[in-house]
Amino acid sequence: MNNQQLRTIARKIKRHVITAVHSAGSGHPGGSLSISEILAILYFEEMKNIDPASPQNPDRDRFVLSKGHCSPALYGALAERGFFPTDKITTFRQVDSFLQGHPSMKEVPGVDMSTGSLGQGISMACGMACYAKKEGKAFRVYSLLGDGEIQEGQVWEAAMSAAHLKLDNLTAYLDNNNLQIDGPVDKVMSVYPIAEKFTAFGWHVLESNGHDVDELLAMTRKARSLKGKPCVIICKTVKGKGVSFMENEVGWQGSAVNAEQYKAAMEEIQTELLKRGAEY
Repeated sequence: MNNQQLRTIARKIKRHVITAVHSAGSGHPGGSLSISEILAILYFEEMKNIDPASPQNPDRDRFVLSKGHCSPALYGALAERGFFPTDKITTFRQVDSFLQGHPSMKEVPGVDMSTGSLGQGISMACGMACYAKKEGKAFRVYSLLGDGEIQEGQVWEAAMSAAHLKLDNLTAYLDNNNLQIDGPVDKVMSVYPIAEKFTAFGWHVLESNGHDVDELLAMTRKARSLKGKPCVIICKTVKGKGVSFMENEVGWQGSAVNAEQYKAAMEEIQTELLKRGAEY
């Protein structure tokens, strides 16, 4: 898939995010919109042996959404990839729907690990990568964390373990939008300097604009080539990216759009899609 097609997929994921939270009347749109480009690259270019017809393929690359509350973006990526019909997005958080607020590996095709409790996802990703190493498996493991999430001590225990075990089959992405539910990350509980911390814990560290598909793809390929240590890609992002009235606004951490806002957001995303000749 070429880079322009990846940009189109990212915008379609954003559309699913807005649809999901509007249909449910709840959810986390801001942080879901900020990771759409990362998920587009992973599910449509980087991850190998991903097949909706065989979601449990033992040779598949694995993905763990450590910031599990941003499930609307993951569901959007999985729906676009063909793991379930896109019209199921409207059932998000509904009673008896398989698309609940946090992803379940038992219910959702394509979800490799149930997540929701912040800090735990990266530990589970380390476990998967460790298994692959010990058993001589070729699959890689990817995980995506929030910057507020790395206030959790468990994240750093996992980081220490991954470096000690030389898990160079593990790539973590950090969604660095600097906003969490209570305000700016650097005001609530600063996690900076992030790059220096991961370096000190023994990781390869790369940095990227989290919305620039060309740069993200280049850093993702570079991470795959690095050996001897796990790699983290610190992605500078904007919370709510792609919907102008949501961008860099902390209130959209956990608020759903009303009917008027839904219409405005969808029209904005549609306009961007049509500019590039993508079918809406």
